[in-house]
Amino acid sequence: MAGTTERDQKTEQPTAKKLTDSAREGDVLVSRELATALMMLAGAGWLIAAGGWLVQSAGELLKRGLTLDADDVAHFAPGEAVMRNGVEILLPLAALFGLALAASIAAPAMLGSLGWRGKALHFKGNRMNPLSGLKRIFGPQGVIELIKSLAKVLLLGTIGYFLVSDAMPRIMTLAQADLQGAIGLAGKAIGHSMLAMAGGLVVIALIDVPAQWYQRNRRLMMSKQEVKEEARESDGAPELKQAQRQRQHEILSGSARKAVSEATVVLTNPTHFSVALRYRPGMDAAPVVVARGRGDVALSIRELARGADVPILEYPQLARAIYFTARAGRVIPEELFVAVATVLAFVFQLERMVADGASQPSVEVPPTHRFDPDGRRQN
Repeated sequence: MAGTTERDQKTEQPTAKKLTDSAREGDVLVSRELATALMMLAGAGWLIAAGGWLVQSAGELLKRGLTLDADDVAHFAPGEAVMRNGVEILLPLAALFGLALAASIAAPAMLGSLGWRGKALHFKGNRMNPLSGLKRIFGPQGVIELIKSLAKVLLLGTIGYFLVSDAMPRIMTLAQADLQGAIGLAGKAIGHSMLAMAGGLVVIALIDVPAQWYQRNRRLMMSKQEVKEEARESDGAPELKQAQRQRQHEILSGSARKAVSEATVVLTNPTHFSVALRYRPGMDAAPVVVARGRGDVALSIRELARGADVPILEYPQLARAIYFTARAGRVIPEELFVAVATVLAFVFQLERMVADGASQPSVEVPPTHRFDPDGRRQN
């Protein structure tokens, strides 16, 4: 039971396939705080830069709306009047709306979440489960959202208080100013206030985005068993196999591929390292390393060895010892002669050994040639 529990623990980072599948289902990195901050910044910037245009257009609309002459009464056409007077005010409002729309699109684009995902709109019964809703409200996610809301109110409230306190003397003198001057001062104060509030939202967004990334990454964590099953499924896909073969041919040069096909045996780690050895009695004075690699190169060597019917044996300690102490085209170190000779003796009689049901022999690697996967010597 303990082994099963450990196997099912979510200890592995989500794979690229897991991230892609979750995004296709609608589970993407989203930060409402970032979208709100960008829209506020866009609105505040627009008010400071073009607020006078909006105020002037509104003033002209109000002036024409309150002005009537005999022709307006004789030829009463409310639709024409609305179109004639409304276009001027619609232009600045449309510019503000377009800027806000661009800011709302920029937020998911910055997080790499921009795109249409039809599966996210499909009906899912678990979303209507009251217990799930209560869990979201009173669970860890609900607590986090409550803390965020309180922090937002506290920060923006503090900014608002200092803004009002700073502007109070100017507000008290607005009654003594002329109308145009008062409108200009009020517009400038509103623009600066929105910019300051937007700055506060940016601070919140800078905290919220890493928090949202952490929560999503933790939510998508995988167990070791899930990683293995996904790798098994991926290895079985024909299109992925074809892509893997193409990559293997690109990784290894033509001479390396030929050398692997002529190898006597390939030793593996089994997943991180591969070492191809050649020994031809009467021609080679000692076993020669014809190819070695780790990661994708190791996988390529193994795949090519399978295609050439070269025996592949798992000797983790010996494979690492050869990888870290010998180069391709060179003989193996003398300290490893006995271990490699034991393996080669088994390979040369492989068919008879398999027929007799014999297992591959164990070998002893000298302590001076024992390495961990990172190349550090093991004591």
